[in-house]
Amino acid sequence: MSREIGKVYIGDAWVIRAVCAALFSGGHVLLEGVPGLAKTTLAKGLALAAGAEFQRVQFTSDLMPADITGSSIYRIDTGEFKFIPGPIFTHVLLADEINRAPARSQSALLEAMQEQQVSVDGTTYPLKAPFFVIATQNGTDELGTYPLPESQLDRFMFRIRLGYPTEAQEMRIIQQAALPDPVVEPVLSVQDILEIRSTLEHVRVSDEMAQYISDIIRETRKDPAVLRGASPRAGAMLLKAARGFAYLRQSAFLIPDDVLEALPLVLNHRLVLADDDEDVDRVIARVTRRVRFK
Repeated sequence: MSREIGKVYIGDAWVIRAVCAALFSGGHVLLEGVPGLAKTTLAKGLALAAGAEFQRVQFTSDLMPADITGSSIYRIDTGEFKFIPGPIFTHVLLADEINRAPARSQSALLEAMQEQQVSVDGTTYPLKAPFFVIATQNGTDELGTYPLPESQLDRFMFRIRLGYPTEAQEMRIIQQAALPDPVVEPVLSVQDILEIRSTLEHVRVSDEMAQYISDIIRETRKDPAVLRGASPRAGAMLLKAARGFAYLRQSAFLIPDDVLEALPLVLNHRLVLADDDEDVDRVIARVTRRVRFK
C-alpha cells in the first residue's frame, strides 16, 4: 500500500506509514503545513490504494454544517421531506483547510468522528464503514484561520506536521510534474480494512506494556513545562495507534518501539504548555527519557 501511495506522494516514508497506521487502527489524522505540500495528494492516494470512496470538503468562512452532513429537502410531489446525504457519507473524507471555517461548521465533524454517525433534523444516520477523516490545517499565523478547539483536536489520533521536501524529493516532484499522472492501483478493499481493524483487537498487550503507556501519560502531567497533561483518552488512543504500528511490523504483540513510534504523533496536539516558547517535541522527548519499560 505504501508503494502505491508513494507513486503520487513524494515525501517522507514515515508520513505514509503513519497515515496507514491511523487508518488501520480506526483513528483520524490532522495534517498541518503550509499550502503546496501535497496534503490533498496524500489523501487521494490513500483512498485509491485502499479501494475506498473519497470525498473532499473545502472549508471556508461561509461553510454551513449542512454543507458537510447533508440536509432534508421538502418534495412537493410526495409531500414529505427527503434527506440528501452530504459529502461526509463516504469512506475517506478530506476536510481541506479545516481551520478556515468557523467553529459551528468545524463542530459538524465531531459526532461523525467520534460516533460514526450524524444527526440531522432529529434523525440519526449511520456513516459508511470504514469512515476515515484526513483534515488539513494551515498555520495559525495565517490570515482567515480559526483555531480548532481542544475538543475537536482530541478527536484526531495523529497530528502530522509536514515540512518542505528535501532537495532530492523536490527534484522528483518537479520531474514528475512533466509526466502523465501516475495510476494508483487499489491493493486493498474496504472489507480488507474492516478485517484489519478486527485483527488489531487481538494484538496482544501485556500488563507491562499497559503499565508503560500509563506511566508515560501520567508523566506528562508532572513535567513543569506542561500546564495540562495528556488525558486518559490520550492513553487509550496511544494504545490503539501502537497496535496499528505493530500490525505494520506484522507482529501479534506490542513492544515499546510501537509505543515510541506513535507517541509524538498522539501527544503533540494534546499537551497544553505553560510557556509558548517551549517546544512540544522536546517536552515529549524529555518525558520519554524519564519513563522506563519495566
